Amino acid sequence: MFEILHREGRARRGVLTTVHGVIQTPVFMDVGTCGVVKGGISGPDLKKLNCQVELSNTYHLHIRPGDRLIHDLGGLRKFMNWDGPILTDSGGFQVFSLAKLRKITEEGVRFQSHIDGARIFMGPEESMQIQSNLASTIAMAFDECVANPSPYPYVKQSVERTTRWLERCIREMKRLNELPDTINKEQMLFGINQGGTYPDLRIDHMKRISEMGCDGYAIGGLAVGEEAQEMYEIIDAVEPYMPQDRPRYLMGVGTPCNILEAVHLGVDFFDCVMPSRNARHGNLFTWHGRMNLINERYMRDDRPVDENCGCPTCRQFSRAYLRHLFKAKEALGMRAAVEHNLYFYNELMQRIRDSLEQGQFEAFYQRYHIALGEKYPDEL
Repeated sequence: MFEILHREGRARRGVLTTVHGVIQTPVFMDVGTCGVVKGGISGPDLKKLNCQVELSNTYHLHIRPGDRLIHDLGGLRKFMNWDGPILTDSGGFQVFSLAKLRKITEEGVRFQSHIDGARIFMGPEESMQIQSNLASTIAMAFDECVANPSPYPYVKQSVERTTRWLERCIREMKRLNELPDTINKEQMLFGINQGGTYPDLRIDHMKRISEMGCDGYAIGGLAVGEEAQEMYEIIDAVEPYMPQDRPRYLMGVGTPCNILEAVHLGVDFFDCVMPSRNARHGNLFTWHGRMNLINERYMRDDRPVDENCGCPTCRQFSRAYLRHLFKAKEALGMRAAVEHNLYFYNELMQRIRDSLEQGQFEAFYQRYHIALGEKYPDEL
């Protein structure tokens, strides 16, 4: 399923073959939590933005419109008119983000819906059942994501429970993939490494789950309170214990600089709401640094956001017009900005892949791993 084509240091250029298409790695997954990227970006739009994998959320789709409804309408890919691979998060992140609305037990997690207050129970089996109904390409194991920092004894207990939950996820997915009404009988399962910011817990957990035969492995529970350098140190500690022949996924990360650092450390898959969220507030990524489109200096600027960018936004609109749309609170401005940022992220991954194929990744990394996080020169 997964083949590594090129290496440079720890960085890997690979190919993951799935039932819904081939994924070129390293890859960024565009986040459409509820089956759509916020900002009005449709499935067909994602194709034009060079998206390879769309990511949706189990918890949110279970609540609205309901995973059984999506199953009955042919699965999430058909429902949202997207013909490429989909990865579904397990709902485990909501164990962290909805801390005030949930209670954790060995069996699973009892939530209170953030929409209407309805009581919901989700354990490993329920998460797998929902993801099977969604018929995603890759399902994520149900886990607990703890805040950083958290007390060592609690994190250790949580990791042990997450391991037991993974065993239950594996058993339930095997059962579901053999049922006659399952839409995607070749659904993959990625296990998730946890352990907070404690290297010994992280390494021990990775050793244990790497023996469980998952289709891929994720590093979860980072970018939830710790400093970026601490995150890199955890990746650096865990990566040597991750199976070499399986894809590695750093969940919920991050900035272009974060992505370059993590590729440098051997990571293959990424996702983050940052490109779309930042865009909706007029903050755009360019090859010259971060741009605040609402800045008054762009009022009469007739240039595109990035003159070397091939996205639909840069081909059609000026900085002045986009700034006007934001100031006038017109929806087109938000949509155009989201299109640009998603295109930029997917173009970043393409350039990373190209540099690995050419044996030039280290030079690419040195050129951009800091520069992409700086302010746009005009704003200094």
